[in-house]
Amino acid sequence: MTENIFKISGKIVDIFDRRIFPGTVTVENGRIVKIEEDSNSYDTFLMPGFVDAHVHVESSMLIPSEFARIAVTHGTVSTVSDPHEIGNVLGTDGIRYMINNGKKVPFKFYFGASSCVPATSFETAGAEITAEDIRELFEKDGLHYLSEMMNYPGVLFRDPMVMEKIKIAHELGRPVDGHAPGLRGEDAEKYISAGISTDHECFTLEEALDKLKYGMKIIIREGSAAKNFEALHPIIRDHSTSVMFCSDDKHPDDLILGMMDRICARAVSNGYDVFDVIRCATLNPVEHYKLNTGLLKEGDPADFIEVKDIKDFKVLKTFIDGKKVAEKGKSLIERVDEIIVNNFNTEKKIESDFIVKSGENAKVRVIEALDGQLITNEVHSDLISENGCLMPDIENDILKITVTERYVSGIPSVAFIKNFGLKKGAIASCVAHDSHNIIAVGTNDKDICSAVNAIIKNKGGISVSADGKTESLALPVAGIMTTDDGYEVAEKYSGLDKLSKELGVKLHAPFMTLSFMALLVIPQLKLSDKGLFDGKKFEFADLIIR
Repeated sequence: MTENIFKISGKIVDIFDRRIFPGTVTVENGRIVKIEEDSNSYDTFLMPGFVDAHVHVESSMLIPSEFARIAVTHGTVSTVSDPHEIGNVLGTDGIRYMINNGKKVPFKFYFGASSCVPATSFETAGAEITAEDIRELFEKDGLHYLSEMMNYPGVLFRDPMVMEKIKIAHELGRPVDGHAPGLRGEDAEKYISAGISTDHECFTLEEALDKLKYGMKIIIREGSAAKNFEALHPIIRDHSTSVMFCSDDKHPDDLILGMMDRICARAVSNGYDVFDVIRCATLNPVEHYKLNTGLLKEGDPADFIEVKDIKDFKVLKTFIDGKKVAEKGKSLIERVDEIIVNNFNTEKKIESDFIVKSGENAKVRVIEALDGQLITNEVHSDLISENGCLMPDIENDILKITVTERYVSGIPSVAFIKNFGLKKGAIASCVAHDSHNIIAVGTNDKDICSAVNAIIKNKGGISVSADGKTESLALPVAGIMTTDDGYEVAEKYSGLDKLSKELGVKLHAPFMTLSFMALLVIPQLKLSDKGLFDGKKFEFADLIIR
């Protein structure tokens, strides 16, 4: 038998006829040419490979080729990938960087054209992607869909620029992804009526059911910071044809632990029909996005996995286009050498850049971070003024938060945040959705300044500073990724995560939560490099309540 032809046997999971039968799959030149049923007894299952229906590869801090090496160990064979993180830094050049790197490995990346770069006009981004750029990305680069339309006010008010992007996607037969956290009722109906087909931002069951009623498909997200499975999983039972699964944003330590395999295991453990669960992680995204990803039927690309069982979904082998890319938890994809691209131009800061001037004690608006959610609350707190500057209230967990623009040198914006729990020191990150300026939370200006300057020195990354010492992970690709080995990056990241928790951080994924505190399109209170922002009113808010 030649290298281009092989057979593999097992209990075959047929998601079309909803049955499992013993049989043998014959693969020739990367495609399934025959599936034969027999009466033998097999210990393992063969099933379609998993599809992550919405992910930002950049959040793994790894370039696509390195992301793929880890993803295949979890049975993921393709991703619906929105490259708007690097798009906000480098524009269409950044998107093409992701496309070109992804093509160097045997993995199926389906990139979208980023619809909202920049996400808003209330922050400083490194680039802009226009309607003309989107048309070119579709027509010349072959991108598969219009990425999440975060500017939902623009859709509701039928902003001409927003609607032109949606029109181009529809004209060229591309689906349009949504992003409308909390949108209900008539507003949800109007948003969906613009031709927006999915949403991965639902955080209550009622919201998901509302959007399903108007014909939208719901993607259940289980990422590093945003975890919506527990709230949304009941929709699987009655709406399995309209549900998909995604990770959205996963930091490298969580990526190593699992992807769709973990979500499927949780869904089955909750009592849902295994065929419905597998459908959500395979057939639904393939059909919705019209992906060239196999579903374990004759004539399909040979994209499938061998698993120990269909309860825990422990992946034994992963095949993509007939090539074995993972076996027993080990990736068989070779590492790729890649160039470094970036857009990072700010200068080092000084401690006085982070003071909040006030000649007297003051009541301030405070961002309340919520563990496991991207949304925040607005709370109010009375803070003491010392030497003409407002001070954090560490005892009551009211800390400083700051955003420093990284594209030109300017003065940081500073506000206050609750629920990070630091007792001393500071943490900082240049992974700060969506513009990826430098965001930091800390107990004092000295450590905040040190943490920020470590990132400036590295031209991107994350850092922890305390007691005169600063530890960091450099991310020189667009300031948000590295070309280093994914497992080594995960180990370094885990060390910084552990260090932050030793300083008092209470959040499950502090750096991931931190990265969303500058995402203005998710309510309620957030901070950009231009100031405090009310995501419900979609306008800036005063820090001090007069």
